[in-house]
Amino acid sequence: MALDKETAKEVIVEKLTKKSKSKSKFYLKDFYAFFPEEKPRAVKNIVNALVKDEVLEYWSSGSTTMIGLKGMGKQAGAEGEE
Repeated sequence: MALDKETAKEVIVEKLTKKSKSKSKFYLKDFYAFFPEEKPRAVKNIVNALVKDEVLEYWSSGSTTMIGLKGMGKQAGAEGEE
């Protein structure tokens, strides 16, 4: 089944918003679980599109890269992000 990009974007934002009370940053593999029938490359393309649209943002600790809603989480305020 081909992944509808706009619907997939809405699903990702909705799920991250619900989970934001307990967790603000996610690994790319966490997004694969949202669409188990899709290939990882298709999901990665959707996540990258959301980053490009500035809905999501990458966060790196230096050894790992995580993804979260832009401006969410403890690190956002500490790093001067808005």
